[in-house]
Amino acid sequence: MKSEEAFYIGYITKTKGLKGELQLFFEYDAPELLDLDVVYAEISGKMVPFFVSTYKLQTNQTANIYLDDVDHIDKAQPLVKKKIYLPLTKLPDRSEEDFHYNDLKGFIVSDETHGELGEILEINEYPQQFVATVAFKEKEVLFPLNDDMIVEIDEDKQTILVDLPEGLLDIYLSN
Repeated sequence: MKSEEAFYIGYITKTKGLKGELQLFFEYDAPELLDLDVVYAEISGKMVPFFVSTYKLQTNQTANIYLDDVDHIDKAQPLVKKKIYLPLTKLPDRSEEDFHYNDLKGFIVSDETHGELGEILEINEYPQQFVATVAFKEKEVLFPLNDDMIVEIDEDKQTILVDLPEGLLDIYLSN
């Protein structure tokens, strides 16, 4: 499976105990909707499948999971900090009105001060926020996606109007 055929759900934070149990931190909004029979870990740029033998969702956006053939801490340790994905075919159905920041990939961004910045090339999800990547004046510019910066989103035209903090673009363009 290629990374384009998958969606990111979270990463392994740590091992638990000596029998290969792992803690998975979800960066996906609704982990209870996910079908976790097989997960894919990104290892050396490849998607490596792991069958989930058991898992238990916790209330803090985590799950404790056991993977088939990962039955000892020595086998579990290399998976710590690895990003975890599911195939796009397992993406939970959403209603029309559900909108996620990840849906903004491909939208054209304009800033109230600087005008059009360009297309959103990537949306990265971090524990505190989502961050968009845009190519502006041949430089990669990153900015957080949050209610304070987003002025307007037009889903029909696939545009987003933002009000970036003063000096943010200067940081990227001065290099």
